[in-house]
Amino acid sequence: MFDSSHIDEAVAWRHDLHRHPEIAYQETRTSDMIARLLDGWGWQVHRGLATTGVVATLGGGNGPRIGLRADIDALPIHEVTGLAHASTIPGMMHACGHDGHTAMLLLAARRIAAEGVTGGTVHLIFQPAEESEAGARVMIEDGLLDLFPCDSVYGIHNWPGLAPGRMVARDDAMMAAFAVFDITITGKGGHGAMPEQSDGVIAAAARIAAAAQEIPARSLSPLTPGVLSITQIHSGSAYNICPDTAALAGTARWFDADAGDTLERRLSEVAHGIAAAQGCTARIDYQRRYPATINTPAEAAIARDIGEAMGLETTTADPSMASEDFAFMLEKVPGAYLWLGGAREGANPGLHATSYDFNDAILPTGAEFWVRLARRATRG
Repeated sequence: MFDSSHIDEAVAWRHDLHRHPEIAYQETRTSDMIARLLDGWGWQVHRGLATTGVVATLGGGNGPRIGLRADIDALPIHEVTGLAHASTIPGMMHACGHDGHTAMLLLAARRIAAEGVTGGTVHLIFQPAEESEAGARVMIEDGLLDLFPCDSVYGIHNWPGLAPGRMVARDDAMMAAFAVFDITITGKGGHGAMPEQSDGVIAAAARIAAAAQEIPARSLSPLTPGVLSITQIHSGSAYNICPDTAALAGTARWFDADAGDTLERRLSEVAHGIAAAQGCTARIDYQRRYPATINTPAEAAIARDIGEAMGLETTTADPSMASEDFAFMLEKVPGAYLWLGGAREGANPGLHATSYDFNDAILPTGAEFWVRLARRATRG
């Protein structure tokens, strides 16, 4: 169990991080704080992977090697909570709970160091740039798993849609793969009073937006999940001008690799076809960002065993179409990604909402899980 003063201190760390959010690859203050605390508890600290990543090691020699990962970056969102610990940085906030994930792992790190590690090695991975910028992939490219080999690796995300005391650890897919895309429509512009003398740039953009979101229903089996969402449309500069360009942007999500290929191919066909029908051309920049987050069954079972021993209600609920760059680590090492229930009483904004705030009440639950997992993995 955790000393109440240590829990209070972890809440204070979390609030401090929340007041000072930092986005992808700019988490300098955050990593300074993490490294300072870990060094003070006796962890061997390494910095610089993916620019602002921090890895801390305890133990060594023979025995299993486990990686415990927390993401540390914030989002480019303006906070409207009005809380005493609200963001002090305009246009940035911890709207996904990474401040809580960091404080949770730090609370566990303090106790793991106090208890010691025998029979193996624990690597704590504080990873930057999870939010669409692939910090996990960059850490791996920078040598994470060569410098700090792991036999298994785990990650936790708070989940506002689950009540505290519940945990999800599936044996297979947890979260979807995703891509982002930009579509540029180009044609001849002209006077708004004489549209017949210009091309249908706006019409093409509107039709592409409507047709694109129907692609999964018309191109994938109802039993194969897939999402294609248009999230931005930009065009025009005046009431009386038919513009010569329009820009659309959005995201695609899938689990099955063939479904991902189908979504990309059909989006291109639809955009080019509709643009041509309006006398325009389409250019598409389609970027696949993260693979699907796939747990390995043995490691997921270990997570459920520990959760049940703690009295948590563990389930294998449906996967999410959201995405997570922990997927890159799971492509290299067996492991599991977990959701820890973090719902609040009353109003309960979801992840990435401008009014979201991590539920501090689950800090000791997540930290206790990390301590027990490290102890079991290293037979300490």
